[in-house]
Amino acid sequence: MSDSVRAMVQTGPRKMELRDFPRPRIGADDGLLRVEANGICGSDVETYKGHMSMSRGDFVPGHEPMGIVEEIGDRAAERWGVQVGDRVALEVIVPCRACAKCLTGHYQACPNRTLGHGVTGVDVEPSLFGGFAEHLYLTPNSVLHKIDATIPAEIAVMFNPLGAGVRWAVHLGGIGLGDTVVVLGAGQRGIASVIAAKAAGAGTVIVTGLAADEHKLALAREFGADHTVVVGEDGEDVVERVREITDGELADVVLELTPMAAGPVTDALKVARFGGTVVLAGLKGGREIPLSTDLIINRGLVVKGAFGVDFAGQEAAIALIESGRFPLEKLHTHTFGLDDTALAIETLAGEVPGELPVHVSVHPNLSA
Repeated sequence: MSDSVRAMVQTGPRKMELRDFPRPRIGADDGLLRVEANGICGSDVETYKGHMSMSRGDFVPGHEPMGIVEEIGDRAAERWGVQVGDRVALEVIVPCRACAKCLTGHYQACPNRTLGHGVTGVDVEPSLFGGFAEHLYLTPNSVLHKIDATIPAEIAVMFNPLGAGVRWAVHLGGIGLGDTVVVLGAGQRGIASVIAAKAAGAGTVIVTGLAADEHKLALAREFGADHTVVVGEDGEDVVERVREITDGELADVVLELTPMAAGPVTDALKVARFGGTVVLAGLKGGREIPLSTDLIINRGLVVKGAFGVDFAGQEAAIALIESGRFPLEKLHTHTFGLDDTALAIETLAGEVPGELPVHVSVHPNLSA
């Protein structure tokens, strides 16, 4: 057993360096995770590029970690209901578990949280809070989810994007039997939203993407999308296309998942029917987005902001993964070791010629 842990540290935009950290000493209330895999999402890309800030100062990224419990204290084992050898997935948020928000189920709004997996600086001991590391420190208030250890790691680690699809489409969007759904954005979370929508009984699902996303749109169709629409400079007018597909009825639920783009927000409002629901989940990096409040008012729309994934979404996603109901292996396109973390992020960003990424993950112990 090594006394040191290798981890990838982001020190600035497009700057990453591999560092060694002391292996954390575990007491009665905490634990140590051997990281099997960490999924990469769009926010990792934007943070890597410097468009978004996930932490102040140097930090170990990776907020979708999953792995095997290697050490755990007695009280922590009892509190979490896990033992050494169990596979668990972690949430990014580390709440206090004691305030009014936490005790009423709104732990994402915990005013006392100071830590988070994949967002905490290395100046906070023991530094290993992110998933781009061989081992990750399980702080006493970490939120864990057990997951079947027989499922391939590259599939099990989809718990976060699939959880986003479940939460955004079903728990926030309220998709029900026969509903018409529009998903703006064909990334892994857009496809996950298709899966969740179909599992909830949606009738017609329409997904949009750029011409460069044709491989993703093809996957969306394979997972149940009834129509895909290519948008952008040489694409179709999404509002007119949705109107045509729905015979003018428009959509019951619209999910806006595009990163950094302003136009799709207005499109989302325009393709929703009177009284429909619009869920905004695509981060724009702090940019101010023009918003037509008249559209919201005159159509009686319900507009919801989707902040990450919560406990219920993660649990439902893990149940879907464990059910084997969907061929999720078709979503996973790239696996990288820890040394190639930057390349993994650039691959998901579409910056590597010839590659067609959908779901990309880093497996820190791959080359060990």
